Amino acid sequence: MAVPKKKTSKSKSRSRRASAWRIATPARSSCPRCGAVKRPHVVCGNCGWYNGRQALDVD
Repeated sequence: MAVPKKKTSKSKSRSRRASAWRIATPARSSCPRCGAVKRPHVVCGNCGWYNGRQALDVD
């Protein structure tokens, strides 16, 4: 059975566990048509355009 050669320090093991608690902010981009802030690769909720065409009818 494999046995570690050296003891893993508290800071090493705690930092490894702490990486699961990280909160990543979602990516943001601006709509090229109306300039509203939106998620990338998603239809703009303000004007309804995606990839140079009207994808949704937003009124």
